Amino acid sequence: MRFDLLKILLVDDNHHMRVLIGEILRAIGVRHVFEANDGAEALATLRHQPIDIVMTDLAMQPLDGIDFVRLIRQSPDSPNQMIPIVMITGHSTQRRVSEARDAGVTEFLAKPVTARGVIERITQVVDHPRAFIRAGDYFGPDRRRRADPTYDGPWRREADEGRGETGDA
Repeated sequence: MRFDLLKILLVDDNHHMRVLIGEILRAIGVRHVFEANDGAEALATLRHQPIDIVMTDLAMQPLDGIDFVRLIRQSPDSPNQMIPIVMITGHSTQRRVSEARDAGVTEFLAKPVTARGVIERITQVVDHPRAFIRAGDYFGPDRRRRADPTYDGPWRREADEGRGETGDA
């Protein structure tokens, strides 16, 4: 992969975490690393720079990572609704992961962050992009990760019948 061609926006209100992840990105060959202190600053950067991937922390102030993702995915004036977003979090409870997934996060990266984890997530969003879908009030990457070869209906689960939208896995 040509990491040197990527433009990555790193969003975290913790300066030390931005430095750490920025150094990992530069060590693997990413030459264009943009930084933002919070979601509001990140939106401004997205409006002025052609960014390929956003890597954002979940817990930030005043605009947290989940609200930031919702703005990117749902706002009519979003600079890029389909940009891949990697959520970096030490809060990997099922509730917070589900909340972020339902906001439209593409991939997750759990803390403590490692170079291998960063490489794997970037490779995943570049080499295996997921289709974007709109279903009810959700817009983002298809949340279904596994194909079921025995499935032959329009919905993902039995409980989806009559819902009028795609379920998720």
